[in-house]
Amino acid sequence: MAGISTHVLDAALGRPAAGVEVTLTAPDGTAHTGVTDADGRVGDLYTGALAAGTYTAIFAIGAYHAATGQESFYPEITIAFTADPDRGHYHVPLLLSPYSYTTYRGS
Repeated sequence: MAGISTHVLDAALGRPAAGVEVTLTAPDGTAHTGVTDADGRVGDLYTGALAAGTYTAIFAIGAYHAATGQESFYPEITIAFTADPDRGHYHVPLLLSPYSYTTYRGS
């Protein structure tokens, strides 16, 4: 399966982060937007054939933290990563808290 998906988990509240807007910019400059569902996932952030190059995902977590009554050090989190179409699907999870975050290439 080709494409890019994401999953956002809120470590401070111990649950998926629903309602986070995510904007993905492809190497050709086109933007794709999604919002995390009740399970914190955007399964179809980018569908179809991947182009080789750098993709940038921007997670609007300031609005999410405000909606959940949390302080937020980061108004947004930007994750840039390089994709290779020969490596298949890319899943980019984000584990967040008001003052830190971590990410990795998921499966």
